[in-house]
Amino acid sequence: MTIEIVILAMVAAFLGLRLYSVLGKRTGHEQEHTPRSIEPRANERRPLEDAKPHIPDIVPAQAATPAMVYDSSAEAGMREILSADRNFDVGRFVEGAQAAYGMILEAFWKGDKEELKLLCDDDVYESFVEVIDAREKRGEVLENQLVRIDNARISEAEYRRPVARITVQFDADIASVVRDKKGELIGGSLSDAAETHDVWTFSRDLSSANPNWLLDETDEA
Repeated sequence: MTIEIVILAMVAAFLGLRLYSVLGKRTGHEQEHTPRSIEPRANERRPLEDAKPHIPDIVPAQAATPAMVYDSSAEAGMREILSADRNFDVGRFVEGAQAAYGMILEAFWKGDKEELKLLCDDDVYESFVEVIDAREKRGEVLENQLVRIDNARISEAEYRRPVARITVQFDADIASVVRDKKGELIGGSLSDAAETHDVWTFSRDLSSANPNWLLDETDEA
């Protein structure tokens, strides 16, 4: 029992460090600056060009400020967050948000409640668990795949002391397959992918010693 506890603690610490390493560590080159179901929509399907997930370069918000990865609507909030946390790095946050997007989707599709618990706040976690439990009750299994993230950019940001909230819009291609408990195909295909446009908000208490950002809201664009 003691060994199992130690192993679980090591896994939790590892996941936390993975997110912290890419969500918000500043490098010095940055600008001063109930969830909906995340099952992919079936419209706007496109052939797969690459079976491996691809993280693209972020398209600049404005030609005059190539390092910016957030919309003008988020600028005031980003400046407040940067003033409250001088170690925050905008570019690294966006990279980390993409990593978190993939990790959370994979955990949700696999029904991995333990990992979701580490990455989401309580409300989002409970909503995901409700969907997972309903899916398992029906005997359905997802074999979804995040093919690529076409774009990720910060659309909103706010700092209400001590909590910072940053909203990121993800434009991605996701291939979806649903099977029944016998393994028979119910719907979907891995030979093509659907365009999805998710809007996720991450939050963190900047006064806390805990460096991790948590997913606290999801929506569709």
